[in-house]
Amino acid sequence: MSEIRNVDVLNLGTIPYHEAFELMKELQQKRIDDLIIDTIIFLQHPEVVTVGPRARNDGIEPPSDYPSFPVDRGGGLTWHGPGQLVGYPIFKWDLDDEKSVAQIISKLEGWIILALKSLGIESNRDSRMQGVWVSGKKISSIGLSFLRWTSRHGFTINYDTPESRVESLPGCGLDTDTTTSLKKMGHDVSFDSLKKVLIDTMPKSLARKIANH
Repeated sequence: MSEIRNVDVLNLGTIPYHEAFELMKELQQKRIDDLIIDTIIFLQHPEVVTVGPRARNDGIEPPSDYPSFPVDRGGGLTWHGPGQLVGYPIFKWDLDDEKSVAQIISKLEGWIILALKSLGIESNRDSRMQGVWVSGKKISSIGLSFLRWTSRHGFTINYDTPESRVESLPGCGLDTDTTTSLKKMGHDVSFDSLKKVLIDTMPKSLARKIANH
């Protein structure tokens, strides 16, 4: 196995999406310039829908009863809010098995699948859309943008989202009621338990580990 790369972790609690967006851009440029090492941000957002280019191109409008924010990552509409873990890997993807966006997305999917398995939850990929699925329902979305093979944006895991919020949104071009939460699927997990298994499985899945962990 190749050398395990160190990663800094930022635990930001709950912060507005626009603040996280500005921080991501700043950290991405610092990583490109080798001023920082690979860094992952774990956080939650107050309720917001991010609007990717697919939604704009297809003329899909976000809900009007809470905020939306245009973004430059792949995909369409993505809900953020309470009961959702958000991870933003600001990584320089230059290992031997990171030669394409498809390989990078696959690594992230495999990481989330392995982490959920550590909690006794069986999950899988699905041909309908990138992300991670449990029993035919999507519980994790992945969307990145890259500059010089350094990423910003990242992934979500819905663990206990408010009633009908993610279910009613046509996220990333899918039909409504396709996306749901682990809680709705009968799995009782917390933000902290998810973060722990993601950190614990990072070396095996991503050849990276939290520094001093």
